[in-house]
Amino acid sequence: MKKLYCFDFDGTLTYKDTMFMYLKFYNPAKYRMQFLKHVPLFILLKLKLAPTEKVKKSFIGSILKGQSQEKIEKKSKQFFEHHYPKIVRENALDFINNIDRNNTQSLLVTASLDIWAKPFADAFQMQLISTRAEFKNGIFTGNFIGKNCNGKEKLERIKEEIDHKKYDKIIAFGDTSGDKPMLKWANEGHYQFFH
Repeated sequence: MKKLYCFDFDGTLTYKDTMFMYLKFYNPAKYRMQFLKHVPLFILLKLKLAPTEKVKKSFIGSILKGQSQEKIEKKSKQFFEHHYPKIVRENALDFINNIDRNNTQSLLVTASLDIWAKPFADAFQMQLISTRAEFKNGIFTGNFIGKNCNGKEKLERIKEEIDHKKYDKIIAFGDTSGDKPMLKWANEGHYQFFH
C-alpha cells in the first residue's frame, strides 16, 4: 500500500514556533529590538487587519536581510543541533521513526522558511515544501521566492510536488487554520494529532 504523509511543522511536530526561535538564536540583540518595533504589526495581524506574508517578510527581513547565505546556513545548522530533538514532540518523533520508508513518501509542509526548516526535514527523512528565501549573489534579499507556504498555497505546492503520482492513501497532520485545505484534501486529515 503506497502512502503519502503530509506533516505541518510548527506546532504539529514541534512544541513551539521555530521562526521566532530561529531569529532570536540568530541575533538576540537585533531580535529584541525588531520584535518591539513589530509589536503594532503583530497586533494588526492578530486582528486580521494586516496580511501575514507582509508582516512575516518585514520581521524576517529586519533581522536577516543582507546576511550571507553561508552565515545563515551555518547558523541554521547550529540552531538545529542546539534544539533537535528537544523541540520535537516525543510521540511525533516516535511516529516518524516508525514510518515504513519503502512504501511511503513523506513531506514536511511548512510556512517556515527553508533556511531553518531544511535540517529538520533532512533529519526526518522528508522532502521539504516550505516558504523559500530569495538569495542574490549569496546574499539574502529579504524576499521570498513565490508565496508564503500556508493555507491554499500548501495544497498547491503539495500537488506540484507529487505531480499526478498515485497513492492508496494520503494522510495529513496539522494544527492551525493554515493547514485546513491540506487536511480537507487528504483521505485522512488529523488535527492536533500529536498534542
